[in-house]
Parts: sequence; C-alpha cells; structure tokens
Amino acid sequence: MAEIKLIINEKEHTVDVEPQMPLLWVIRDFANLTGTKFGCGMSQCGACTVHLDGKPIRSCTFPVVAVQKQKITTIEGIAMDNSHPVQKAWIEEQVPQCGYCQSGQIMSAIALLEKNQNPTDEDIDTAMAGNLCRCGTYGRVRKAIKKAAEAMRNNPAYQKSKASGDSGNK
Repeated sequence: MAEIKLIINEKEHTVDVEPQMPLLWVIRDFANLTGTKFGCGMSQCGACTVHLDGKPIRSCTFPVVAVQKQKITTIEGIAMDNSHPVQKAWIEEQVPQCGYCQSGQIMSAIALLEKNQNPTDEDIDTAMAGNLCRCGTYGRVRKAIKKAAEAMRNNPAYQKSKASGDSGNK
C-alpha cells in the first residue's frame, strides 16, 4: 500500500492503495464518484474514459501511481447542471438509450471539441472509435457533437484554444 495524492475534479484526495490499482477503482470506490463506468477492464470500450490533464484516458487500466499531481476530470467535473454544450447537445439529440456508455462518450467528445471545434465526420469517427455503444446510437452521437461544436464556436467562454494560437480547425 502507498499513500497517493490525487486531484480529481479540482479537489485533492489522498488515498492509501496499491500503486498499481486502476484509477477507475480509486475514482469509484475511494472518491465515491460513480459516473465513470466499468465496461470491459481492457481499455477497449471507453466507458471508463476520464481526462488526465485534459486528454482522454481509459481509467480501467491506468495505474493510480501514474497520475499523481495531475489533473483528473471525471464526468462529475464537467457540469453538474448539464450546462456544458456537449451535455446539452446529448440531451437535445436524445443520444442515450441505456446510458451506460454515455459518460465515456461525453468525455471523449469534449476532448475532441477542446482541440477541434469544427470536426469533420472523419474527425468524429476517429476520436470516438474507442467508445462502444451497445445500443448503436452512433448517428446521434455524431449529430450531437456537431451541434455542440457549433455552440462552442459561438460561445466566447469556449474560445480559449483560439486565444492560444490554435484555430480549433485542422
């Protein structure tokens, strides 16, 4: 066991766990944030996707020791009131059916749109390829991402990438 310090959703957590324990179990069982789901346990389905310093990772196989002092964001850290453009688009386009994969889908979509606010179908398919949906709502996912991209392009709060010299376009 080792004492590991984490920053999850901008809150510090200190946990005493095995260093190789997957981050997913620390998030769910020690930080009590259950929005991030266990799917396959092999980084293949995307249900466990979280952001590590703004980049999507599969938390089911990522050892907790590797994320100390880095910023971890879970679905609970996005917007509890569903005000993020991606969350709004997901609701408006009725993306979820069973809903199990949705936190991972949303986390991957947000990571895409933070880099590229004008994604093509190919960009979307590439970014979302690691997120599986048993209900097959891929068409709605793509439509929601495009709707969220438009909302983000039209909202100054989401223009930070442009200020840093990145046009958001490929």
